Amino acid sequence: MKKFSFFKKKKSVNYSKEHQIYVRKLTKEKWIIRLIQVLILVAFFVLWEVLTMYGVLDPFFISSPSRMIATIEDLYVSGELFLHIGTTLYETVIGFILATAIGYLIAVILWWSERLRRIFDPYIVVLNSLPKIALGPLIIIWFGAGTTAIIVMCILICVIITTLSLLGSFLSCDKDKILLMKSMNAKKYQIFFKLIVPNSMGDFISVLKINVGMSWVGSIMGEYLVSKAGLGYLIVYGGTVFKLDLVMTSTVILCLLAGLMYFIVARIEAHFKR
Repeated sequence: MKKFSFFKKKKSVNYSKEHQIYVRKLTKEKWIIRLIQVLILVAFFVLWEVLTMYGVLDPFFISSPSRMIATIEDLYVSGELFLHIGTTLYETVIGFILATAIGYLIAVILWWSERLRRIFDPYIVVLNSLPKIALGPLIIIWFGAGTTAIIVMCILICVIITTLSLLGSFLSCDKDKILLMKSMNAKKYQIFFKLIVPNSMGDFISVLKINVGMSWVGSIMGEYLVSKAGLGYLIVYGGTVFKLDLVMTSTVILCLLAGLMYFIVARIEAHFKR
């Protein structure tokens, strides 16, 4: 009588010695790079602290790591830290998602219809060159002095560049491949999903990386104009009352959050590459 096992043994793959050496070399190089990056960051903050401690740099104007840690503790004790972080993070993530989705949809529509593309092309170029901050007062009047206005500002900054980048990627697809699919009686939606989308995936990831930075710019810019909470609000308030420790602390937190968001996009990119 045969015995059945609930757990299947994994098939072992025998790689060549040269391949194993090559993989170990890549892994070692990766960890060396990560270690150097961390050491550079640590050395930067240590040097910053030492220079302010011995009076080479004035901590009143540029703060110091120890003063920023104290500021974070004060914000945490008062309950304001996560309120401001959560507010800005919410505005940025919502603006990032909506801008990417809207920009992608507009790019698809313009790719689908050449007539619409030719009609709206000059308007898109003009909107892209328009300083979005100039629309700030109108956005406040239209959407009110609140979170909605900030998200709209974030969308306006990201959506045009998303549309232009993705539309350019769609149109750059190999014409011979499109002609081949047409000769096989492929419908336009089949050409789009089977050829255009896979071909533009690399550019789409690049757009996500760009939008990570642009969405933070948009949300902070919106908070500069109108906000009652958020990291941008703390920067404006700190600059107004000359609490530069608060300004530098908020800026460093922004850098950490933007880096975390970029890391998530990089993991998505690695997933698609595999």
